[in-house]
Amino acid sequence: MKYEETLKDLAPCGLDCRRCFAHSQGEIKLFSAKLQDRLGSFEIYAKRFSKSFPVFINYAHFKKMLEFFSQGNCKGCRKGSCKFPEFNCGIMACHKKKGVDFCFQCKEFPCNKTNFSEPSRKRWIQRMKKMKKVGVETYCEETKMLPRYR
Repeated sequence: MKYEETLKDLAPCGLDCRRCFAHSQGEIKLFSAKLQDRLGSFEIYAKRFSKSFPVFINYAHFKKMLEFFSQGNCKGCRKGSCKFPEFNCGIMACHKKKGVDFCFQCKEFPCNKTNFSEPSRKRWIQRMKKMKKVGVETYCEETKMLPRYR
């Protein structure tokens, strides 16, 4: 994978945007839409199956979540505004101002401009150190199949 291609997928913080539930071309959206299609009108059967399998009592909630996941419309951090303004990510404006693609490329890394919680900040530093050590392309290749939410 070429460096320029990694910029399509990796946010300046090192997270893979295409693995986010909100991404318009992400697997979560695509698999959710496919599952939604495959289930069709399953709610009729879920009601009947709930007599034998009580878990199906919650099918309406599952269907609502599946519909939500299948409607991801984010283009990625580098191509738009953050879909999660409540997180108040400080990285997007900073990386543009500093003229770097990734935080580890900044001479001030690690800084306190991220607005991350402490656990998120620790994971961010680990991602950036790994990316710096192995290279952006290798990092992207090594992590592309890992779950985003772990």
